[in-house]
Amino acid sequence: MSKRPWMFKLGFALLTALLEGCASVESRSLPYDAWSLDFFAPDYMEVWIETADVVDINEQVFKGAGSGIPAMGYPRALSKGIPSEFRGKPAGWRENPGGKGRHVTGADLPRLVYVRWQSMAEPQTYEAYIEITDPVRQLMRKREEVFCAFDGKVITDYRELLVVGLAPGGIAKVWVGGPCLTAIEVTRAQGTISPKGPYGGTSNGKHRPLSEESKAYVEKFGIPYGSW
Repeated sequence: MSKRPWMFKLGFALLTALLEGCASVESRSLPYDAWSLDFFAPDYMEVWIETADVVDINEQVFKGAGSGIPAMGYPRALSKGIPSEFRGKPAGWRENPGGKGRHVTGADLPRLVYVRWQSMAEPQTYEAYIEITDPVRQLMRKREEVFCAFDGKVITDYRELLVVGLAPGGIAKVWVGGPCLTAIEVTRAQGTISPKGPYGGTSNGKHRPLSEESKAYVEKFGIPYGSW
């Protein structure tokens, strides 16, 4: 027995950590395992998300909860060159929008979302602070019975998707939706120009370039400011 005190100490430490983890999960106000932070951009208005950070209602900070290329209808992922016809419609927001992102694992419901992104169509770098209010969190907690085409039956669903649309001019509009529930618009934030510029000032002011198709669209039709 005297040769193995470390085993008892290790076992006790693991048990304590497990119990603390269980208590932490139980104390969260989520009715599901995790919510997802998703992004999209209007057609041809390409965006590069430098970072998206989250503060939850327990004041936990989750850095890098989002980054990279958001969802977008046009240009298509495999399209090359300039099409004979531009089929995308960047003006305004589409109905029941969805996005691309990831689950914010370990977080409670959000209180604040910070996002810094390059609006490549302009080009300009913006940052926005998006406050998530209690009525929005109530929508995210609300259990609903809905017929789901994916399952072919009535299921229990939640609006566990926080969807953010990013548009030129520094516009960030937010919806909450579920896999089988219609998205509800909940807030809109006006971003400001990031004082350090793209990449936190490390690229000598150079933004990521637009694709050939998006560049041709913007040169021909311009940017529909005021539609978002």
